[in-house]
Amino acid sequence: MSFVVRAVRHEDLGQLVDLAKQFTLLNLPGEKKVLDQKIDRSLQSFAGKLTKLESEYLFVLEDTEEQLVVGSSLIMAKHGNEETPHNYFKIIRRNHYSDDLGIGFIHQVLRFQMDIDGPTEIGGLLVDRSYRRRPEKLGKQISLSRFLYMGLNPDRFEDRVLCELTPPLTDEGRSEFWEALGRRFTGLPYQEADMLSQSHKEFISSLFPEEDVYLCLLDAKARSVLGRVGEHTKPAQYLLESVGFEYLDEVDPFDGGPHYGVKTQEVLPIKLGKKVRLSEFKDPSYKEQGLMGTTHEEFKSALVSYDLRGEEVAIPAKSRSLLGIDIGEEVFLSPFNYHRKKEQT
Repeated sequence: MSFVVRAVRHEDLGQLVDLAKQFTLLNLPGEKKVLDQKIDRSLQSFAGKLTKLESEYLFVLEDTEEQLVVGSSLIMAKHGNEETPHNYFKIIRRNHYSDDLGIGFIHQVLRFQMDIDGPTEIGGLLVDRSYRRRPEKLGKQISLSRFLYMGLNPDRFEDRVLCELTPPLTDEGRSEFWEALGRRFTGLPYQEADMLSQSHKEFISSLFPEEDVYLCLLDAKARSVLGRVGEHTKPAQYLLESVGFEYLDEVDPFDGGPHYGVKTQEVLPIKLGKKVRLSEFKDPSYKEQGLMGTTHEEFKSALVSYDLRGEEVAIPAKSRSLLGIDIGEEVFLSPFNYHRKKEQT
């Protein structure tokens, strides 16, 4: 099979709805009207017709032989401004010591923060359940291809990039962290509050506590999920860590899910990627594998075998056809395999 990552098109709407309905992502819901609007915004973003604050780039993974959309990913160029701040809890450690008792404690506290000059955010990562665990590592392809586009267009994005990871939830989809904290200050159930926050932020800053919240005052269930990653999200966590993302000691104010981040130019597919010229060699040796992104108006990327010689690269004719590129064109080439820096516990 042949797979290509590309910018979303209007004709993808029906298949994208079917894909999104397999999951429950707030930034990519399985609702036709919402997704139609996101496709339109993405097309305008790729065309450079929107400001950085308005821009969202939606990518799809296509099985070109079956002509099926089997994956997606998203870049929000800027998350957080004066009108709609990026809200989070910063985890801070405080030392308390008693001379009388001769004992001390290191307490963790939550401090509510609002970022009005926010980072670029990635999200919307989906892979059709029937296409998972394939040798082509499709989830990795659709995830990392976003960074190739960012590497080609650095002026369209912020100098830091964020990913909010999903924490463990109950079987009913509730958040123990929200029940222990957020619900007590808003009176809203978790799903309703999380959905409302996508379009309305005022209630968060108005109702959430301004003072530091000591974690020891929350119940054990809430503390146990704070900053942790849900089982289904761990592969995404490990992938992010492998390309330079680190836990920021910040969590989502609704579910306590961890925030991972890194400076944009330090993301390894960007840092190690380079622009090269497509060429043809007499005796090519396609021993290396990497992601290749195009500089066309409609961005495409694919996992290719290549022969790199200086500033020129050769790939098989089938890969050139898949990407719709010709000899002499400039492309962005980046490694595909990285060593994970560390594994969170």
